[in-house]
Amino acid sequence: MIGTLDMTVDFRAAMSRLATGVSVITTRSGSTPIGMTASAVSALSLDPLQLLVCIGNHLYTRTAIAEHGRFAVNILGEDSEPLARNFAVSKPDKFAGVEIFDDHSVPVLKDAIAAVVCDVAEALPGGDHTIFVGDVRYCAHSGDGRPLLYFAGGFGSLRP
Repeated sequence: MIGTLDMTVDFRAAMSRLATGVSVITTRSGSTPIGMTASAVSALSLDPLQLLVCIGNHLYTRTAIAEHGRFAVNILGEDSEPLARNFAVSKPDKFAGVEIFDDHSVPVLKDAIAAVVCDVAEALPGGDHTIFVGDVRYCAHSGDGRPLLYFAGGFGSLRP
């Protein structure tokens, strides 16, 4: 087991060197908005328009997405570290004080620099995660937003 643990530590350290954008994944459980911070998000296809998100199997967001069948990827801007931290912790109401649009049956964050709303096309096993493939139903972006990045355990931004 020591070799496996060492490999896990090394893998996590190596992957932390891959700078990623920071998003908040949102959905609903009944009428309750649900959300979490994520960096495992990727465009998948242009025909059809699809993206993917990877959600830990132990997270309630995973169950909520599977049951609701729709989710939004809210891409955060460089000034949104407080939002990222808010949605990264477990607490009763992550949406308290957060402005949202609710036009697509899932909450979309008003402060996101881009948002993509998807219907679940597939839910695939991915070890201790579920890979949700989403068919894009709506997307929008602001033209001047710069992304919030995650690298080596911390938040950052692109140089101007």
